[in-house]
Amino acid sequence: MGLIVDSTIMAAAEGEGMNLHRFLDTLGMDRGEELGISVITVLELAHGIERADSARRRAFRERYLDDIIAALPIYPVTLAVALRAGSIDGQCQAIGTRIPVSDLLIAATALDLGFGIKTANLRHFNLIPALRIVQS
Repeated sequence: MGLIVDSTIMAAAEGEGMNLHRFLDTLGMDRGEELGISVITVLELAHGIERADSARRRAFRERYLDDIIAALPIYPVTLAVALRAGSIDGQCQAIGTRIPVSDLLIAATALDLGFGIKTANLRHFNLIPALRIVQS
């Protein structure tokens, strides 16, 4: 069993100045559980680099993302993931609920792998049926 680590907790750790190894230690996870990220999380963290408010913060964010890419498996958006995300989105919108596409793709990645998700974003991920959520 494994977990997809969502960008909400990664960005919070980066904002506190944690390097990746310290961040991974703070997850408090059973060492037997595989950790990984969605390629969408890479997109979100790259977005954050461009929005840095200083050269120093930008450099820190670049190193942080480089370390994440080197340390964790990154799972792609496959055809199966896209189909599952589209299905979830259609079901949710049919009852008047909207979830950002990025969160749909991250959740569908976790579901496709049989993983849960480690997140602080309960607002969106709680809306996705059958998704195992580990709150940050």
